[in-house]
Amino acid sequence: MNEPIESRLPATARLTDLEVAQRVSAGDTPLFEVLMRRHNQRVYRIVRSILRDETECEEAMQQAWISAWRALAGFEGRASFFTWITSIAIREAHRRGTRLRSVSARMEELPDVLEAEELGPEDDAMRSQLGSAIEREIDALPEIYRTTIVLREIEGLSTSETATALKISEDTVKQRLRRAKGALRTALERRASGEMRGLYPFHDPRCNRIVSAVLEHINAEGL
Repeated sequence: MNEPIESRLPATARLTDLEVAQRVSAGDTPLFEVLMRRHNQRVYRIVRSILRDETECEEAMQQAWISAWRALAGFEGRASFFTWITSIAIREAHRRGTRLRSVSARMEELPDVLEAEELGPEDDAMRSQLGSAIEREIDALPEIYRTTIVLREIEGLSTSETATALKISEDTVKQRLRRAKGALRTALERRASGEMRGLYPFHDPRCNRIVSAVLEHINAEGL
């Protein structure tokens, strides 16, 4: 009888995805959990770049893994396992036909403040706010650009791997990424400009206090 998967996970750390897949296909079914735990975070990001409903996102992931399990014997390692499962997850997400907000992007153009070696609480807050702004703007991109930018900039897939996952040419990947970054840069600049105009708001109560104080002083001097 197989030992509990919890006690076996550490021992599988040195196994490649292909080796794990081969062992699962050979009958070591519980070991499929290893593949899921290795790639769930990344698969989630990809699915979230397409779907807009959290429940649909989770259901799409579940179905993608089920489909992967059923087809696992056909995985021969010609592409990476992540590229393989990504293609399945994208197909399942598209089948469901809804969208979800994509995750924060790790963009090459981020301000230098994010690269500081030591960040204080204020820096952490700024990074969080910037990440939320980037997430909102990526979500506003058309799906084909969102998915491309997630694969390339967040997950770090190569142009070739991204092309394989999306079933498009490498030139198309480069074109989509270039357009996505351009649109994102423009949107962030526009958002920053608008938000700066709204800094230091001067609300009515404060205005009223100052006006009253000044008028009181003027009246006093006029006596």
